[in-house]
Amino acid sequence: MAKKGDGKDYPTMTLPSGKKASFWFPTTISDLDERANEVLEGGKDLQADHPGFHDETYRKRREYFENIATSYRHGQQIPRAEYTPEEVETWGIVFEKLTTLYPTHACSEHNKVFPLLEQNCGYRKDNIPQLEDISRFIKGQTGFQLRPVAGLLSSRDFLAGLAFRVFHSTQYIRHGKNPQYTPEPDVCHELLGHAPLFCDPSFADFSQEIGLISLGASDDDIEKLSTLYWFTIEFGMCKQNGEERAYGAGILSSFGELQYCLTGAPEKRPFIPEETAVQEVPITKFQPVYFVAESFDDAKKKLREWTKTIKKPFTLHYDASTESVKIVEI
Repeated sequence: MAKKGDGKDYPTMTLPSGKKASFWFPTTISDLDERANEVLEGGKDLQADHPGFHDETYRKRREYFENIATSYRHGQQIPRAEYTPEEVETWGIVFEKLTTLYPTHACSEHNKVFPLLEQNCGYRKDNIPQLEDISRFIKGQTGFQLRPVAGLLSSRDFLAGLAFRVFHSTQYIRHGKNPQYTPEPDVCHELLGHAPLFCDPSFADFSQEIGLISLGASDDDIEKLSTLYWFTIEFGMCKQNGEERAYGAGILSSFGELQYCLTGAPEKRPFIPEETAVQEVPITKFQPVYFVAESFDDAKKKLREWTKTIKKPFTLHYDASTESVKIVEI
């Protein structure tokens, strides 16, 4: 999950014609190393209102996971994290409650692939799966892979990873005193909310399209694109067989919000990208507004159409064999 806003100190970039680009962006998958550690929040540096702020043991655990992420470089195996019994217990609470809700609350695409992760990647109540195992499995399904990250990246950096079929994933887990809530993405959010849908070829292609359109886009377009990402990939809902279902990872990883979203409490609006792109984004509470697409495919179709409004002085062609993009100036 990305945080709105952008990091600073980007490298300069020259286009093939010799012109300076307005914004640096990666052109090869290994270029992601340049920005992967430029987190805006997270790691061991917790905000004062974080549930684990006064827990010294928890803060040391966050430092452990931060060190794994900041030492990682593209092409390496993701180190296997050693989780404590307390962390596994927290995972188990979240896992058990969510898996009882998925059949009636989650979209069919999520429910279809979730059993594959249980069968192949160690998804179960008493075990926190390892990023390396999941990354290898997903790559075999759709070409997407996971990369460890210490905390929240800027929207520009997070979306850039998707362009190369890379999802930046945290490994730390929420504080055990409140398993229902996390003020930031954690391993429950990444592995229960996001990872399953990256096994779906159509969703994986769609996610890469969002990433590619973000490369070199203006700050204003990145702001709108990240807001649309928030209300779709993070907190999107759609209709299936005449009923509302969740496909957003922020909902699918929170048993409180997964129940809440299907009550009459939140406002439901039709998904219209032009309107959704300017909606205020609340990040510390359940969403007061959800945008409901007529179907999962309808959400993807409308968002694809909206991305055509983003204008850049070049086009990009992705080469899967080299995991790089070619810049073609217009």
